[in-house]
Amino acid sequence: MSDGDLRGPLPSGRDPEAIEEPEPSTGLPVDLDIVVEAGDWSAFPQVEQLVTAAAAALARHPQAEGLIGRQASVVLADDAMLQDLNGRYRGKDKATNVLSFPFEPPPGMSSDEADRYLGDIILAAQTLRREADELSISPAHHLQHLVVHGLLHLLGFDHIEDAEATEMEAIETQVLAGLGIADPYVD
Repeated sequence: MSDGDLRGPLPSGRDPEAIEEPEPSTGLPVDLDIVVEAGDWSAFPQVEQLVTAAAAALARHPQAEGLIGRQASVVLADDAMLQDLNGRYRGKDKATNVLSFPFEPPPGMSSDEADRYLGDIILAAQTLRREADELSISPAHHLQHLVVHGLLHLLGFDHIEDAEATEMEAIETQVLAGLGIADPYVD
């Protein structure tokens, strides 16, 4: 994966005081705020349903129970936005497929409020489509994989060390199998 787990100010400019309570009628175990910021997402029919299905599948995994009752933002963007964020927060002047920004509460925020919000995931439409084409996989499946991947980062999972990568990839593979998606790590 060419993503990043980024600590620091949220690029979305989200006001931590404006964190909303989930609507119980959604039926989702995690409250997602899905924002189409930029990019051509037409290759991903029913993009919001794909995102919510991936998040719901992950929330059913025993190692991801930290999603339940929490809130996260999924920002659907373009390569230009991801290149800008990747440059500013990771020092890499290139687009990437997904970036994860775990929430860091400002001083004085109550722990209940701070614990509720996980952070932001930002995805790049062009990179996702290009990678799906290169891998000969469905763009929708690739999108769902990266949603799961990004949410795992928000839960504290990483893939820097081999053991961490093995654990994270195993969770992803199990969750994706539940969605009918082939193991993305098989050569």
